[in-house]
Amino acid sequence: MKISYNHIINNIGSQPTIDDISSKLFQLGHEHEIHDKVFDIEITPNRGDCLSLNGILKELSVFFDVNHHQKEYKDDLKPLSINFQNNAKQDCPIISFLKIEVDTIPGKYSGVLKDYHDDLSLNKNNFFTDISNYISYETGQPTHCYDSNKLGNSLTLDYLDKDYIFETLIGKNISLTGKNLVFLQDNEVINLAGIMGGKSTSCSKDTKSVIIECAYFNPEEIIGKSIKYDINSDAAYKFERGVDPLCHESVLRRFLKIVSDHTSIKNAELFSKDFKKIEHTKIEFDLDIVSKIIGSDVEKDNYINYLTKLGFGIQENFINVPSYRSDVKNNNDIAEEIARVIGFDNIDSKKIKIPTKNISSINSETTLKTWLIDKGFFEVINNPFVSDKTKDSLIIDNPLDSNKIYLRTSLRNSLIDNLLYNERRQNESIKLFEFSDIYLKENRINKRRHLGVIASGKMGKNYRDFSKAINIEYFSSIFKEILPDQKFKFQEISRNNLDTKIKTPIIYFEIDFDSIKSDIQSYDLPVGEKNNFIKYVPISEFPKTNRDLSFSITKFESMHELDDLILNYQDELLKDIFIFDYFDNSKKGNIKVGYRFIFQSKERTLADNDVNLIMDKIIDKSLAISGVDIPGLSQ
Repeated sequence: MKISYNHIINNIGSQPTIDDISSKLFQLGHEHEIHDKVFDIEITPNRGDCLSLNGILKELSVFFDVNHHQKEYKDDLKPLSINFQNNAKQDCPIISFLKIEVDTIPGKYSGVLKDYHDDLSLNKNNFFTDISNYISYETGQPTHCYDSNKLGNSLTLDYLDKDYIFETLIGKNISLTGKNLVFLQDNEVINLAGIMGGKSTSCSKDTKSVIIECAYFNPEEIIGKSIKYDINSDAAYKFERGVDPLCHESVLRRFLKIVSDHTSIKNAELFSKDFKKIEHTKIEFDLDIVSKIIGSDVEKDNYINYLTKLGFGIQENFINVPSYRSDVKNNNDIAEEIARVIGFDNIDSKKIKIPTKNISSINSETTLKTWLIDKGFFEVINNPFVSDKTKDSLIIDNPLDSNKIYLRTSLRNSLIDNLLYNERRQNESIKLFEFSDIYLKENRINKRRHLGVIASGKMGKNYRDFSKAINIEYFSSIFKEILPDQKFKFQEISRNNLDTKIKTPIIYFEIDFDSIKSDIQSYDLPVGEKNNFIKYVPISEFPKTNRDLSFSITKFESMHELDDLILNYQDELLKDIFIFDYFDNSKKGNIKVGYRFIFQSKERTLADNDVNLIMDKIIDKSLAISGVDIPGLSQ
C-alpha cells in the first residue's frame, strides 16, 4: 500500500521528518520501503483498518498530534427513493446509496484531489471515479459509482449460482462460475459485489448524475474472487481484510465535500439501511492481565492514554473496541497494542523457563522418522490451522487467515491434500508421513503428539515393487519390522468424495505417538556425509513425461557397465531413472532389464522432440556396450 509522506504531514502539526515517520511505523510493526517520499507499506492481513491514509494517521496518533477531522459536507440530505432489494443480508448487513447531481464537470482538480494524483503520479479516469478512488485511499472504504442515467430505479443484491459472462467497467469479459454475490438490474449483472462494477452502468467523463454505492461486505464472501477472476481490485483487497461497517455517512459526506469543492451540487439524496445490527466488542479492563502478558508493568495513566489515542474507549471498567478494529477481541490483542506503542525493543527482557522434551521421546521420534525415510517415505509439514471444524476444535482468537480459524484435531485431511497434490503431478509412488501436535477441547485444552502416514500407488520405484500396488498388507508387513508388538488400525480411504480420477487404494493410519514410542525397536541410524545437504528444489507446475527402455544383455559383466551409464546419466530435463523390470533368463543365457526415464521442465511443457533427443543419446551409448541390445528397436 502506497501512502504519500506529504499527505501524512499535512495532518500532523509538528511536521515530523520522513525518517521520524518511518521509525514509528517500524516500531508499530509496519514494514515498509520509501521511494520519492512515498511509503510502500506491508500491512498484515488482519489489519485492514490500516489500508488508508486515515488508518496510518490513527496509528501515528500515539506519537504525534494528528488532525483526524477532515471537512465533510454539512447540508441536510434529502431521502433517496430507490427500489433496492437485499437478498444477501448476512453478507451485506449495511449499505448506503448517495445520489449526486452537479451543474458542470470541473476542468481541473484542486486541494486533496489534485495532491492525490500529483504526489502518487496517478492517471485520471473521470470526475466521480477519481473522487471514489481518493475516498478509498483516504478513508479505506471503497465506493462504487453508477451513472444514474444508466441505472434504473430497481436494484437487487443477490447470489448468482450459474455461469455468466460479465463485462467489467474496464472492458474485460470474465466468466462467472459457481456462487457469486452480484448486483442485478432486470436480471442482468451490473456489479460483481465488492470486486468491480460493470461496463453497462459505468461513469464517463460527461457523467453529471451518479449514484454512489457504499457497502459493508462479509470478508469471507469476497476472499479469493479477485484471484479467481484475475481482476486487480483495490476494493476487493480492502473488503476481504475488513472495512469499518459504521463509516458510511461520514464517508459519503466526505465524498460530497470534495465534489462541492470543485463544482455546484444541484441535488444530493441519501438512502441508508442497516439489515443487521453490528455488535460492538467490549473487553474487560484488566491492567494486571495485560502487564502479565507483556511481561512488564504498565502505568495505568499511560495505559489509558495509549488506548484512547488508538481510538479505544474506556467506560465502566470495559474497553470499547472501535468498529474499524475487527482484529481486537480480547486482552491478548490489547496487550499487543500496548507493546507496539511501548516498542518491543523497549520492554525489559526477563529470563524464561522453556520446557524441554524428554530426550528419549526425541530419540524415538528421530529413529522412527529415519526408518520411514529409509523405507521410501517423505516427511511433510502442514499448517496447523484449518477451516474444518469438529466437536473438539479450538478456535483461534485472532487468525492470520480468516478462512482457517481452527486448530487441527487430526492430520488426516492435510495428508489427503498432500497425496492428491502429488498425484496431480504424476507421481506414481506416494508415501508420506507427518509428526505434529494436535489440540483438542476436552475438559481442558489437550495437546497430543500424533503420527500420520498415508500412501498410494506403486510400492516402490524398483523392479521388485514397481508392479505391486500399496495396500494394507504392505503397511502391516513393513511396520512389523520397527513395531512388532503394535496392532495398527490401517484403513483404506474412499476416493468417492475426492477430486481425483485415480483408482489406486489410499491407505492411511494415525496414532498418538506417546502410545507407541516406548515400543520402537532399535534401528541403526545411517551416518550421512556432512556436505551432502539436500536443498529445496521448487516443484514444476508443468507435466511429466515417461519413456521406458527394455534391454537384453548376453554378457553378465556388461550389466554393471549399462547400469552405471544409465543410472548416472545427467541432463537438466531428466528428473528420475529407475529399474522397473528385471529377469535373469539363465536358460537362454541373457538378462532382461527395463528402465524408466522421467522427464520434466521447470519452464514449459515438453514436446516429444525434446525427449527423443535425450533418449537417442542414451540409446546410442547403451548399444555401444558389448553384449547389450534393445529388442524391437527399429534402426
